[in-house]
Amino acid sequence: MSSNRSFLSTLRSWLDNNSVADNTNQETEHRIDYWRVIPFVAMHLACLAFFWVGYSAFAIIFAIALYAIRMFAITGFYHRYFSHKAFQTSRFGQFIFAVLGATAVQRGPLWWAAHHRNHHSHSDEENDAHSPVQHGFLWSHIGWFLSRSNFHTQFDRVKELTKFPELCFLDRFDVLIPVVFALGIFALGALLENYVPSLQTNGLQLLVWGFVISTVALYHATFSVNSLAHTWGKRRYATRDQSRNNLLIAILTLGEGWHNNHHHYPGAAKQGFYWWEIDFTYYGLRLLEATGLIWNLRKVPAEIRESKQYKNQQYIN
Repeated sequence: MSSNRSFLSTLRSWLDNNSVADNTNQETEHRIDYWRVIPFVAMHLACLAFFWVGYSAFAIIFAIALYAIRMFAITGFYHRYFSHKAFQTSRFGQFIFAVLGATAVQRGPLWWAAHHRNHHSHSDEENDAHSPVQHGFLWSHIGWFLSRSNFHTQFDRVKELTKFPELCFLDRFDVLIPVVFALGIFALGALLENYVPSLQTNGLQLLVWGFVISTVALYHATFSVNSLAHTWGKRRYATRDQSRNNLLIAILTLGEGWHNNHHHYPGAAKQGFYWWEIDFTYYGLRLLEATGLIWNLRKVPAEIRESKQYKNQQYIN
């Protein structure tokens, strides 16, 4: 009976984050919540369905497109907007950006922004939840967000966002948007199978490629900023942490790999400080600015960009 109650409690916690008691202050050790590991592992195992559903050119292109769109939602909205207020938008735009970010299956906008703000406050210190310097690569890459101590949203760090009930709703029921998104992808594949058979796709194939494989790739590219971008690359600026600039990570994450730049001046909408530093997220934000959907993109003051630079960039692999 007790095991049944435990399972039902866990199931409720997957659906409603508020059903779990907040023991953040009591959880001091790195303890994994193994019940929450199940859906994470299941998502990875579901990639093996590729062998049953096969592939099509459309499914692959669709997966790449959804990877890029959702990565932009994380980097441009969850990160540069919700976490750092690097630009301004309307309340409606803010909500749409939050919904798009939620499709990436990286929890709610308030949870994401709060933990990221905590990261900047304690970067590579003991209280940095995902510092590879303090806690090792594996913990910084995947362990920290599966732990009990990091489950709840640190609302005190995002007080200005908690006044929007629609954002609080998305944060509380963060599984809702991913489920609806996945069902929508399946429905689209079924429609294409019936009405555009020349694309050679179907509901299950599009679900596996467009949602499962795309999401897992999105996971590990995003997580690499936490783990690899603090251990591998060049340091232009003498920041108090071990953040690094890495071109490969910048390409995979649409500009987030210029991590040492970002820690030098976190509030900028542009993380590639120089023209040769590719920052696709910033290019996308400039397009949104041109449409009037966002405005007041914060820039890096020239004196800050040129300050605290090493005479020669330090490289550590």
